[in-house]
Amino acid sequence: MAMDAKRAGRVVEETFARAWAGFDELPDDDQRAHLWLLKIALHVTGERLPRSPEVNFDILDETLRNEATRTDVVRSLSDPQRDLMLWDLKQGCMTSVIGCLGPGERAAFVAAQILKLSDDDGAKALGVTVSAYRVRLSRARQKIGDYLAPRCEHVDPNNPCRCPARVGTALRKGFITAAPPTPGQGVVSLRKAPMPYGRYGAGNGADDAPQRDIATIYGGLPEPTPTPELRQRLDAAIDAAFA
Repeated sequence: MAMDAKRAGRVVEETFARAWAGFDELPDDDQRAHLWLLKIALHVTGERLPRSPEVNFDILDETLRNEATRTDVVRSLSDPQRDLMLWDLKQGCMTSVIGCLGPGERAAFVAAQILKLSDDDGAKALGVTVSAYRVRLSRARQKIGDYLAPRCEHVDPNNPCRCPARVGTALRKGFITAAPPTPGQGVVSLRKAPMPYGRYGAGNGADDAPQRDIATIYGGLPEPTPTPELRQRLDAAIDAAFA
């Protein structure tokens, strides 16, 4: 949602700060409390994001698909390392595709496909009517589908863009890293090492095959793991509030 790890950390801090300031309004029911906190987070994110996307599909194509394909990098890797690197490329690319949406459409897509909220709950979290929420979600799905359907092997294995052929370019341009990020660098990892997710990211023990359906592809992404540094900052802020 935030398009930047440091910005995401600031959004989380601001969200909990506002939640603490409005603690008396916290609903007693866990589900309503979750939506209440999510609504604050989305509002804070909306304040910090520009109204137009900071990246677009052309920039994404330029980054990953403007050079000749090469598979020598993948062939030189061991199985676990190769699987994890392919997973990093897949989740990074899929996340970047969401980033090409406008803030409203992006929020609706994340609420529905990542957080798996119902239309009613998604509309409440975004502070819009159910009909407006469905329009945003429909537009988001259409744009993502129009982009991925003719390109991505995860949608159709016959498509031209294949992760093994793009790893070399992604590494050279810094889109992914050869080694896991060092803890404390402000990076939010969507991969929980050392579990390899396979070429298609189907998950541990699952049939590693193209998932084809976009909702399934995004719904299978694991929950982000906050860095220890972010957790320490949040704990310190909470302790200071109680002092």
